[in-house]
Amino acid sequence: MEPVQLRDEDLTESFARSSGPGGQHVNKVSTAVTLTHIPSGLSVMVTDSRSQSMNRKIARERLSAKLTEQIILRRQKARAAAAKTRRRLAPRSRSEKKKLVEGKRHRSEVKRGRGRVSE
Repeated sequence: MEPVQLRDEDLTESFARSSGPGGQHVNKVSTAVTLTHIPSGLSVMVTDSRSQSMNRKIARERLSAKLTEQIILRRQKARAAAAKTRRRLAPRSRSEKKKLVEGKRHRSEVKRGRGRVSE
């Protein structure tokens, strides 16, 4: 499946000072990017690069991948539920009915054998 296309009006960006390697540049510039998809509530934080623009690009890619994965999971769950309902509502075959009745008959024989023994 193709990655989801993100619309700018559905996103909120926030920037913060990053940590890790990068020296003075990282300490002075807000390079960490947090990208939030408003409709789904998913959020991604990226501090991989020293560049804010690179982090924004990476954050968009990761958020798109996360949304795509979420859509795929939702579809799989819906298919599984439909298949479960279909199996549950399917009529029993003649052989299945026969086995079921034989099992019940056997169980009744076992229970009948538990009764009091008369002399």
